[in-house]
Amino acid sequence: MEPWQWPDDVWQRKVNKVRAGRSLKPQSWKNGARCAVALSFDSDHETNELRDGGESIGRMSTGEYGNRVGIPRILNLLSRTGVPATFFVPAVSALLHPDEQRRVVQEGHEVGLHGWIHELNTKVPPEAERDLHFRAADTLEKITGVRPVGMRTPSWDFSQVTLKIERELGLLYDSSLMADDDPYEIVEDGEPTGIVELPVEWIRDDAVYFNMNRHSALRPYTPPTAVLDIFRREFDRAYEDGGLFLLTMHPHVITYRSRIFILEELIAHMKSRADVWFATHADVARFAKENA
Repeated sequence: MEPWQWPDDVWQRKVNKVRAGRSLKPQSWKNGARCAVALSFDSDHETNELRDGGESIGRMSTGEYGNRVGIPRILNLLSRTGVPATFFVPAVSALLHPDEQRRVVQEGHEVGLHGWIHELNTKVPPEAERDLHFRAADTLEKITGVRPVGMRTPSWDFSQVTLKIERELGLLYDSSLMADDDPYEIVEDGEPTGIVELPVEWIRDDAVYFNMNRHSALRPYTPPTAVLDIFRREFDRAYEDGGLFLLTMHPHVITYRSRIFILEELIAHMKSRADVWFATHADVARFAKENA
């Protein structure tokens, strides 16, 4: 049937499969902070090409840049500024660059789940998706010594069984959905799950402003200064609202010489406010769940 022919229970079932439940925004953040800042980096590296079955040496070299130049540049900046962050890592990226993940954890940051090979969950059979997420969790734990407690689905692609798998994994949080600006509890088929959602948005993602594919119509079109302005305005309103500012970046996107200043100036701007709490996604999710 066409959607306009569906009985009410059909569209209701689709809508109610995964919904936003109660708000988990606390009255104030840790140590009385007015705003929480959660910086994240999706370390896709070569998997952007591999997940499509590609063999482009050029595109894989762009991914290698993320490991070779991007991650060291990011970690050095975070170390200088004393800011923790979360790195969402496909298992294949971790296997290609295990020392990178160990350094991330050793320097006090979090490593979260980001699929096996950056696959699209909605294109994978349910049993295969489950196997991939569980194998990814085991792989990251083996490499870093820490079991991941959160997931960001690759490309924020959320299947009909993704939440069920996250519940089986016993995850604290997800960071793939977009129903709010601030943390909320995910509800599945009307049942509160206890899983915290740390919402994302394409507006707060560097890739949509800078990605490039010379074989398609995809071209960079936004000046870096404009991206800084967008991110800064997003933070300023989050600060005004007493909420969460969550930013998604990619090591192979944000760290070029003409772009890294975006992150440098944004951190300086945020640190100019005394009552801002910089935290990993896990710490934000845990605090929100315990203090909402």
